[in-house]
Amino acid sequence: MSRILSGDRPTGALHLGHYFGTLANRVRLQQQGHELFVVVADYQVITDRATPGAVRDAVTSLVLDYLACGLDPDATVVFAHSAVPALNQLLLPFLSLVSVGELSRNPTVKQEARQSGRRAVSGLLLTYPVHQAADILFCKADLVPVGRDQLPHLEQTRSIARRFNERYGPVFGLPEALLGDAPVLLGLDGRKMSKSLGNAIALSDPPDVVAAKVRAARTDSERTISYEPERRPQVANLLRIAGLCSGTEPAALADEVGDGAGRLKALVTEAIVQFLRPLQDRRARFDAADVHDVLARGTAVANAVADRTLAHVHAAMGFAERRHTAIRTSSARSPGPR
Repeated sequence: MSRILSGDRPTGALHLGHYFGTLANRVRLQQQGHELFVVVADYQVITDRATPGAVRDAVTSLVLDYLACGLDPDATVVFAHSAVPALNQLLLPFLSLVSVGELSRNPTVKQEARQSGRRAVSGLLLTYPVHQAADILFCKADLVPVGRDQLPHLEQTRSIARRFNERYGPVFGLPEALLGDAPVLLGLDGRKMSKSLGNAIALSDPPDVVAAKVRAARTDSERTISYEPERRPQVANLLRIAGLCSGTEPAALADEVGDGAGRLKALVTEAIVQFLRPLQDRRARFDAADVHDVLARGTAVANAVADRTLAHVHAAMGFAERRHTAIRTSSARSPGPR
């Protein structure tokens, strides 16, 4: 089985795009017995915004969504980025292995800079790919689930690992991309579904909010509903969302609707509400104390792994032996012999 690293920035409520894009896949990987590390990337909140906002509340909400979707803290290590100091200490040696030009050319950095709307790119945003490299390499992950748009980040990570090994000796493996076939869901305004664009159905949205959002969704002027993604992308997207939520082919749902955008939106609303109900019921069974326990257990494992990796790095670089005491709890799962 493989060690896998994934994660999210706590910048807002997780939505259906997250669920079908990454969360459901994490649960499947967990059930298959892979060793899964999930980072709540709280430090990365400030890469593209002036103030972090209510990060603590956002972290709590994020972990509650994880638990609702089926991530099991007995099988998956969930930890906060800011709570693992040794992970972040990897940034210095890693930054010495990349050039400013490389970082400036990274297409994901360029996209994040455009979306932030800020005139100047902060040093933190510029070095975002190196942060991600530290996230991946601290636990010596074998696989990283990514979309095709994130492949440049992973290639930067592989380059950093390769250069470190060439300069100091073999410490890191080269993680591979785990490309899924997750559908790309558009938001209700026709753009990519995104927390920042406010066009998404959140996993925690109650039925009345779901209904209001779907009613406001864009369709087109044709009366008969058909599933034609190229010609009718907005109608097709609503059918795709309903199909994923109900386990039905979008074309079959189009035949069921027949005529009328109103009937389409009613069907989509019902499919989403029925899909979200069990997730929201599970979410309601957990509270902030459960989140604290999940993060405490995960942080204990992540700190032990990060301390060990940093010790390997320091030894390879010829630094003085670093004495440390890994924080452990009796309930923390052993991170294994790596």
